[in-house]
Amino acid sequence: MTSTFTTISELRTALKPHRPSQTIALVPTMGNLHDGHLKLVDIAKQHADIVVVSIFVNPTQFGVGEDLDSYPRTLEADTKKLNDAGVDFIFAPSVAEMYPVMPPPTQVLAGEVSTLLCGQSRPTHFDGVGLVVSKLFNIVQPDVAVFGQKDYQQLAIIRQLVRDLSYPIEIIGVPIVRANDELALSSRNQYLTDAERAIAPTLNQELNRLADNIRSLKKSDALTLVALQTLLQQTKEQLDDAGFEVDYLEVKRQDLGEVTTKEGKLNASEKLVILTASKLGKARLLDNVEV
Repeated sequence: MTSTFTTISELRTALKPHRPSQTIALVPTMGNLHDGHLKLVDIAKQHADIVVVSIFVNPTQFGVGEDLDSYPRTLEADTKKLNDAGVDFIFAPSVAEMYPVMPPPTQVLAGEVSTLLCGQSRPTHFDGVGLVVSKLFNIVQPDVAVFGQKDYQQLAIIRQLVRDLSYPIEIIGVPIVRANDELALSSRNQYLTDAERAIAPTLNQELNRLADNIRSLKKSDALTLVALQTLLQQTKEQLDDAGFEVDYLEVKRQDLGEVTTKEGKLNASEKLVILTASKLGKARLLDNVEV
């Protein structure tokens, strides 16, 4: 039976007897759970004896005009799903429990990587992520923490956080869980109308088409920076025509560094990732494909 705690002290007390001999995994979420979250739970159970899932809609990672107030909160349904999945503990604190002073005077700044990609349109987002994840790590003190690769930039920032702040935590990234039509699962997908939901899989289709074209050019040693920019522009135009508003569409190294070139050609041995955030109606959809 899953136990739910709303205070830090209660959760710490519950976890204390398990620490000497059992490993603990943390799966941080904002609730409104779907099969993607449950996959994270499944992976956590494979790597630890005790699984803690946090459910907290974190206000510090939402900017002005974003969907903090309307973000779906479904604690009762989430609790049932987690109980069925065999989760040991749920941590569902209030904002006041997590942040006794609002806005919190202490910050955890993510640095240069937070200014890329999503950081261009959400400049305070990843600093809020860094703060809440640091707090959860300190509260739960897990041996393992599990995150989805749909939020590719967030995962990179969390790995950086663990490295730079010397957290003794293994970070596990889990590949994107997708619907049958390959749309990446997300709590924000419910913002899509029926017509938009029918269009939404085009996002992943175009990323895969772009990935195939990049692979083809790499094999023929014809992947130049100019060719890459042309492919990106063509993909943006296809997404625009389908009804998306592209926030960004970029190709990075898989460590999120800039692709390297020599005499205008990309390094063929570099592992790349295509990343996008694209709006469709009220939904801001994230997706990525590694090349």
